[in-house]
Amino acid sequence: MGPMERTLDDWIAEVGAELGVDLEVDVRGLLDLARVVAHGVDRPAAPLTAFLVGYAAAQRGGGPEAVAEASRRTAELAERWAAAAAEPEQR
Repeated sequence: MGPMERTLDDWIAEVGAELGVDLEVDVRGLLDLARVVAHGVDRPAAPLTAFLVGYAAAQRGGGPEAVAEASRRTAELAERWAAAAAEPEQR
């Protein structure tokens, strides 16, 4: 199987195995978070934010629920940042 035939799911499964992480998370939700951050804050903030979400989830005991909660809170923050940045333009 060539690199073009591999999927995102394959990559995530292999990275998880390599790092010893056995966790089913909402991949689409994390990608949505990265999109919101990239467009509402700044592009380089997206991967750093994803790291921070994972780190925060781990500090709270880990698991899909901790990832989802950290992701939700972060998405809300990014949306507030985007709204605040757009305010002067709306006047």
